[in-house]
Amino acid sequence: MTDLPATMTAIAISGPGGPEVLTPEERPVPQPAEGEVLVKVAAAGVNRPDVLQRLGLYPPPPGAPDIPGLEIAGTVAMLGDNATRWQVDDKVTALVPGGGYGEYCAVHETNALKLPEPLSFVEAACVPETVFTVWHNLFQRGGLKAGETALVHGGTSGIGTTAIQLAKAFGAKVIVTAGSDAKCRAAEDLGADKAVNYRSEDFVEVVRAETGGAGADVILDMVGGEYVARNYEAAAVEGRIVQIAFLKGPVAEADFGKLMVKRLTHTGSTLRARSIRFKADLAKAVETAVWPLIADGRFRPVMDSEFALADAADAHRRIDEGDHIGKIVLTVSR
Repeated sequence: MTDLPATMTAIAISGPGGPEVLTPEERPVPQPAEGEVLVKVAAAGVNRPDVLQRLGLYPPPPGAPDIPGLEIAGTVAMLGDNATRWQVDDKVTALVPGGGYGEYCAVHETNALKLPEPLSFVEAACVPETVFTVWHNLFQRGGLKAGETALVHGGTSGIGTTAIQLAKAFGAKVIVTAGSDAKCRAAEDLGADKAVNYRSEDFVEVVRAETGGAGADVILDMVGGEYVARNYEAAAVEGRIVQIAFLKGPVAEADFGKLMVKRLTHTGSTLRARSIRFKADLAKAVETAVWPLIADGRFRPVMDSEFALADAADAHRRIDEGDHIGKIVLTVSR
């Protein structure tokens, strides 16, 4: 094995603020702890939680690095004590609690998965955060089944484009919301049965029309705010609403009588602070359910744009603008 450098380039957050607070720094190369592997990062996904961390609203959990970045793809460069699952030079993709915006990143061996063929490193860096989030929330917590209808807000986000493909692959009908006619067309081209421009249409009325008045069985919501009450209106009897973010804020006024009358379930989760064991079990479930879909072409991450690691600020400007369709990726090394 080639000797590892003592330092690496990583993206630091100089203080809460706009994209300009993301600056390249020289940092020590992390040393893998027991059961961990050190990955030489080829690419890292850019996600909304990274933006929240940049704004000072989503601090890393205890023990996690302050470097942002929750998903990576690359090659194993070093094994920690008692790490036996991987060998040096294995190609992997991984969900990490932080540290993805760097040339090297440590991760517990159980939270890494084999690079799924035929994806490149850049494509594979788009997979862990979104696929783990969608699988846990839409399928495990939401219990989406074949023949049911899913309503997915933010249909052209990384989460949305992933949810469309996975829900369709498992036999569900998919309705999404998006902020422009162009985004709606992109979502339908990807497989959504119906896309609603929320700026010009009422998604509650569209859902009712598309389901013969029954409503959506599962709603995946990253918006919150006023959408809470509207989701209750759009949900079917025995519907499940799964909250994964609050882009419009976590405080809402709603008719909670709908919970009782419709027998709704409103749940939610965060992924970053969950235990290594939980993420390991989720990784196994994802590998079993999703990796075959990647192999046969039924799921492919939707790419918006690539930026070099040193240009992380520009990547965040792109996500802040809200015009992206699919994932934004930082390329670190090849």
